[in-house]
Amino acid sequence: MWRELLPLGRDSRSGGYRRFAWGGADAECREWFREQVEGRGLAYEVDRNGNQWGWLGDPEAGDAVVTGSHLDSVPDGGAFDGPLGVVSALAALDELRDRGARFGRPLAVVNFGDEEGARFGLACVGSRLTAGQLGVEDAHRLTDADGVSLPRAMEAAGYDPDAIGADPERLARIGAFVELHVEQGRALDLSGDAVGIASAIWPHGRWRFDFRGEANHAGTTRLADRHDPMLSYAETVLAARREAELAGAVATFGKIAVEPNGVNAVPSLVRGWLDSRAADQATLDTVVTGIERAAREYAAAHGIDLDVVRESFTPVVEFDHALRDELGRILGRDTDLTVPVLGTGAGHDAGILSGRVPTAMLFVRNPTGVSHSPAESAGEDDCLAGVRALADVLEGLACR
Repeated sequence: MWRELLPLGRDSRSGGYRRFAWGGADAECREWFREQVEGRGLAYEVDRNGNQWGWLGDPEAGDAVVTGSHLDSVPDGGAFDGPLGVVSALAALDELRDRGARFGRPLAVVNFGDEEGARFGLACVGSRLTAGQLGVEDAHRLTDADGVSLPRAMEAAGYDPDAIGADPERLARIGAFVELHVEQGRALDLSGDAVGIASAIWPHGRWRFDFRGEANHAGTTRLADRHDPMLSYAETVLAARREAELAGAVATFGKIAVEPNGVNAVPSLVRGWLDSRAADQATLDTVVTGIERAAREYAAAHGIDLDVVRESFTPVVEFDHALRDELGRILGRDTDLTVPVLGTGAGHDAGILSGRVPTAMLFVRNPTGVSHSPAESAGEDDCLAGVRALADVLEGLACR
């Protein structure tokens, strides 16, 4: 499975992946998923929001155990973020069949659409729509960098954009959702463990900072006469680093748009997107407030107008404690193994669904801690340990 999936959407120059929602590489990954599901004799379906499902047992019976993740990527992303959870879900099902497992609950494998938000700027679109966290009108207003709307992109890919929306009937089928994911950090590498259990997802959000100045000639305009928004933006980037360090949080300006974007022109507009995350809400509020305060001071000093817009926000997600504890009992059964429980600053579909169904997560060790990059990695032995752990969990939850 891994060899088949590996070349899909890979950029030959960067070595990273460009699997953006409803595009060509995404379509290839979706077709791969369909073939894998149907090849295992599972019932294949696509829900109203474009999420793909493979069912073993009667979906209408309810109380299903569901596992899976996503196949799309960030720009030049790594091979493991998302796909490891999908591949491991299918491999865990194969493992359970080899064990002769008898299922007492329906089991499903899912590929959620547009998890990374790389194309339309909002993460977890497929699961947000399903859970009712993203309204239809707001979804229809989403556009990519080329001005293509989400409905147009879905329609071009062969899906009905008029059907999207909350799907409580589907959520009512699910008794538990367990998502396996490569760890996006080094906690497991530092502890020496191959597999861990998630405790919570840090609160996090995205803010757009619009610095508006005055376009002018780069060669003839005196420095004293300039209203250059790039200066205010650059100082704000440094302020974000300082505020995050002081609070023990993270803050990143990772995307920027400049107008008129000419080498010999003083910009008229610099638009930067801030991603910030912290272990608790109070800390996150402190960091973002500090960054905005510094940005407004810098803007005023340079004669720049500043608008700050919060584009998305996800509060802290505590995974279902009973399900989390059950995963620990299953993985520690008949052994002396203690599986570490750790928090994460990364958002996931499991976090979006947590308000509607019991959810849990397993992490697989990432020896470098690098993620959202071609350098993202996980060892084969650790990946296999993850498959065995997921199979054990699914057996413990779904088999009688």
